[in-house]
Amino acid sequence: MAVPRYRRGKSERHPLHTDLSILRERSFLLLFSARSVSLLGDAIAPVGLAFAVLGMPDGSGTTLGIVTAARLAAQVAFLLYGGVLADRLPRHRVMVWADLVAGAAQGAIAVLVLTGTDSVAGLVALSMVGGAATALFTPASRSVTVQLVPAERIQSANALVQLSMNAGSIGGAALAGVLVALFGAGWALVVDAATFLLSAALLAGVRPTGAADRTSPAEEGIFSQLKHGWREFSSRTWLWTAVAQLALVNVCIGGGFVVLGPVEADEHLGGASAWAAVLTAQAVGFVAGSLLAIRLRPRRPLQTAVLCTLGIVPSLISLACTAPVAVTAGAMAVTGLCMSLNDVTFLTALQKHVPAESMSRVMSYDAFGSFVFLPLGLAVAAPIADRVGTGTVLLGAACLVAATAAVVLTVPGVRTLPYEPTATAGPDRPEPAPAAVPGSIRTTEEER
Repeated sequence: MAVPRYRRGKSERHPLHTDLSILRERSFLLLFSARSVSLLGDAIAPVGLAFAVLGMPDGSGTTLGIVTAARLAAQVAFLLYGGVLADRLPRHRVMVWADLVAGAAQGAIAVLVLTGTDSVAGLVALSMVGGAATALFTPASRSVTVQLVPAERIQSANALVQLSMNAGSIGGAALAGVLVALFGAGWALVVDAATFLLSAALLAGVRPTGAADRTSPAEEGIFSQLKHGWREFSSRTWLWTAVAQLALVNVCIGGGFVVLGPVEADEHLGGASAWAAVLTAQAVGFVAGSLLAIRLRPRRPLQTAVLCTLGIVPSLISLACTAPVAVTAGAMAVTGLCMSLNDVTFLTALQKHVPAESMSRVMSYDAFGSFVFLPLGLAVAAPIADRVGTGTVLLGAACLVAATAAVVLTVPGVRTLPYEPTATAGPDRPEPAPAAVPGSIRTTEEER
């Protein structure tokens, strides 16, 4: 399978600020700022919550797992409803209210921790509220961009938001460590709650100017809207096959990097410091991928997204073979870069080829399908590794990622979906992108 060529042209010979100029759009700047603040808080939350739970009299790893699982369960349960809500109501308003609810829940957790009145039942209940709020926020946040920037700038906008997420993850994790060390887990959670409230204040100033702000009739029933969203999702073979692949890839990522990666580092690479170096390299790759995605315009974005998943394979193999830290870190940097490119190109393709009136519901099915098996990967990785060996499981995960990519690339719609939709292309019949001279680099007319 040939690597897809990228389309560039006159405008892409300009400096990078040509694409960064979308930050001059007031509503997108507010969205970008809100997402940056919120994502910073998202990086603080896990650290603060973990030390808060472990600091309880009956706190343990099992307790932390229960609290975390409760949040994830609520998030999955409300995700599809979040897509319906974002298609029935103004999307930026849904995001505001979701941030307010999440901020209130996180603030309540902070109060319980600071006053010493926290309990497992209380943390579980409030975590479920926070998870439900995140489920309502996610589909709206992934579909509102099309209402704020011109169609030809959507990928740059997505890449900038991805860049803020990656930078926030790096800065937030470091800030969380400082807050917990100096002031305690309770005050770290207070800061996290404040980021939700600041994000809501910024989002309140967003004024969509693109597609209609309420795209789906509120009179239609919720289940009817869910069925309509499912039809839009399932009628596009290129979409549901790519999501099915991501579901399996995320199982490999969860089991390989989240569970078995630290085990390998502890046993063979030198412990926590070595694993921190590997994760730092991955974070650098995330940032590099986001910067690259601002400029690149793949002629076949979905094919590019699927090929990018192959960038996960070297990291899994290096961990399985207990390669030196420098080699593993280099492989993880490549993985981070490819994962960022995958997310941006896939999201842009979805935004361009799915009708605005059902976009949030399709986004919710995408998110649900992509992550529904992630808890399974987290749960079974260690028990399987105990039976067959960690290296064997990691190599198996690498083979599964490569095999799923090969299978999905046989789907015609995945290979031929063009960057820009055409009038003759149907839901499952995308028109092939125009041919290019081998090695040539071109762009769309809108970018010139």
